[in-house]
Amino acid sequence: MSLKPLHIISVGRPRAVFWRDAANHYMERIGRWRTVTENVIKDADAALPAERRKEEEGKRILEVLSGRDIVVCLDEKGRGMSSREFSRFLEELSRDANRCPCFILGGPFGLAEAVRARARHLISFGPQTLPHELARVVLLEQLYRAESLLRNTPYHHD
Repeated sequence: MSLKPLHIISVGRPRAVFWRDAANHYMERIGRWRTVTENVIKDADAALPAERRKEEEGKRILEVLSGRDIVVCLDEKGRGMSSREFSRFLEELSRDANRCPCFILGGPFGLAEAVRARARHLISFGPQTLPHELARVVLLEQLYRAESLLRNTPYHHD
């Protein structure tokens, strides 16, 4: 398994300490096997209408994307997969010698269409709507679980 770095782009810093603690917990665990870089995009002005907020945040996301990024957006209309399928998906993304998996999480109103259009993959963690801070923690936990599955460590239980 490659030790290829992962890139995460998310909108807005988690405000509650428990979201930060949970995310840091999984970032440390993933860090045993891979480098994770994260760009936290500043939220757009809360006074703006939802669509305008998504557009502003989308522009900021596109500015930090690199040509090396294999863009994977978390989106409610994306493909759902089991943890084992997600681990195989991550393994496939990691095979490209010149590119890096990049997971993007939108803000409270989701992702701009321009960002979704840039994605190679859209994935979903289920049909429910999650707060974006929770979605970030779920992404990190699933990345850690995927790495554990690929290395046959005892974290995952069937």
